Amino acid sequence: MKTIQMTIDQELLADVDAAVSELSTSRSAFIRDALQLALRQLSLQNLEKQHALGYARHPVTPGELDGWEDEQVWGGA
Repeated sequence: MKTIQMTIDQELLADVDAAVSELSTSRSAFIRDALQLALRQLSLQNLEKQHALGYARHPVTPGELDGWEDEQVWGGA
């Protein structure tokens, strides 16, 4: 593990410290978890952009999915 130094405004630090206290964890662990979550969200956003670009480049044509409507199982209808 690598030790880093960072700058954070006092109000945000107070919020972090309150969360750390509530969760009985450390600042470092809390910030590591927050960074991992932010990176996962960024990855999902990038995948969603790729998905949207794919449909923009190759949109569904009329009738392309018609045969699949009867294959859907929604359960408990």
